Amino acid sequence: MPSLLFWGFVMVSFGRRGFVSGLVAGGVGSSFLLERAFAAQKDPRNLDKNPKFIASPFTLGVASGDPEPDGFVIWTRLAPTPLDEAGGMPLKPMYVVWEVAEDEKLTRVVARGQELAHPELAHSVHVEVAGLKTDRPYWYRFRVGGYESPIGRGQTLPAPGAQIDRVRFAAAGCQHYEEGYYTAWRAIAQEPVDFVFHYGDYIYEGKDSGPGMKQMNGRPFKVLRRHVGPECYSLDEYRRRYAQYKTDEDLQAAHAATSWFVSFDDHEVDNNWAGDTDQDGTPPEVFLFRRAVAMQAYYEHMPLRRRSLPNGSHMQMYRSARYGNLLNVFVLDTRQYRSDQAYGDKDVAQGKDVWSPQRTMMGEQQEQWLFNGLAQSDTRWNLLAHQVMMLNLAQRHSAQSELTYSMDQWSGYLYSRKRLLDFVQQNCPGNVVNITGDAHRHFAGDLLVNSDDKKPVSVEFLATSITSGSDGVGDNDHFSQSVRQENPWLKATTDKRGYVLCDIDRDHWRGDLKIIDKVMEQNGTLSTYASFVTERGNPGLQRA
Repeated sequence: MPSLLFWGFVMVSFGRRGFVSGLVAGGVGSSFLLERAFAAQKDPRNLDKNPKFIASPFTLGVASGDPEPDGFVIWTRLAPTPLDEAGGMPLKPMYVVWEVAEDEKLTRVVARGQELAHPELAHSVHVEVAGLKTDRPYWYRFRVGGYESPIGRGQTLPAPGAQIDRVRFAAAGCQHYEEGYYTAWRAIAQEPVDFVFHYGDYIYEGKDSGPGMKQMNGRPFKVLRRHVGPECYSLDEYRRRYAQYKTDEDLQAAHAATSWFVSFDDHEVDNNWAGDTDQDGTPPEVFLFRRAVAMQAYYEHMPLRRRSLPNGSHMQMYRSARYGNLLNVFVLDTRQYRSDQAYGDKDVAQGKDVWSPQRTMMGEQQEQWLFNGLAQSDTRWNLLAHQVMMLNLAQRHSAQSELTYSMDQWSGYLYSRKRLLDFVQQNCPGNVVNITGDAHRHFAGDLLVNSDDKKPVSVEFLATSITSGSDGVGDNDHFSQSVRQENPWLKATTDKRGYVLCDIDRDHWRGDLKIIDKVMEQNGTLSTYASFVTERGNPGLQRA
């Protein structure tokens, strides 16, 4: 654990890897103490004390995340030529100066310090700013080699017991670079939200799709902007893919606008991976090498705390946050600990394997952590923020065919699903809302423990993709018709791009299904497809 030295308004943290940060609120002695702190550590032997760049190294923008009542993480990665080897960086560590202020012009600086950017971590910087005031915005930036980063905005959480009457957030993910512009991220950047939840599929690991026409949703489709490089297997390939995605200005704007909670799903590693298995039949001990480099690249590019630093092929990603006495947030991890999908991961009828107690979605330790957190929660609402659909959604491929279900969603893990919903029903009925993604469509519906139950125990808003699926086909295709007919508790679905906007007060939770009419063209039009409200103590979605 780091040791802490306090003196006046200054906090300096010494970490076991030589990490040093300074928290400064001004006053005589501040710079002296910082100099003393930096002198107390040994600089790396190969430290670049006077870095030079051919262009700004802040091409990937800035971000903040994992907020707490007294601070948040601020992030950047140095990469003057982001798609080149090592991002165009010399392979030496260097210091990056950072500062945090109470105003957007950064005239009232309340915290500053410097952080080492290591080549081992792609010259990414993760500063855990602490000692700030609760429940307010701050602005931050970085400096190195005569260059300044863009200014970002972070938001601290309210104190745990504070009276909070309203929270607003956006949920989004699935942003395939080849399949559309990130117009939805630009819209999110302009929303007055307290935080963003990214449910996963930040990148897609697949190779460049190449030129020419392809098929999507049964229609001809031409890739809008192509991936650079082959399918990602090495650390360098994953790094380059993140760099390509992060050069997008709309995505950068959304990161700079407010603090995020991030989580990965499958495409950050490989499509539909589960635990230590992939979709190709790779031996687990071999696949874990790929998972390890994918997770390192993910950490390098996300505003995550050091507690999420990968340990080999594992990352600690499930975690919680609290918005005063209004909302507890539980960010789940439904990839690392799950059992392999049943029945070859096909859309099939639900056989006995989906009910097997030997198969799990979250793993025993995470499940117990969640159950303990829900049992002890004293907030008005609880948010379960996770990756894949919990609605037990059935469809028919034709009028005569049998009902089929996705084996990659909770419908393929019915034993785990029932355990969770039973616990919610018994311990916190009427105040749990699920926000999920991955399905490239909007879905909104009621969650029943058993399909013939009369009353739901929770509700779910599944946020459609930012771009994956391209423009989409709307809400009258065969799939939409089938799932509406077979699932009476499903309130709405549409195959359009966008995000979910949640607005929570003490007695009501409203979810707006936001859509963009076109993502294959710039400046698509934003609208609200549908809005639903659930009342605390009376779960079930009603049209707003």
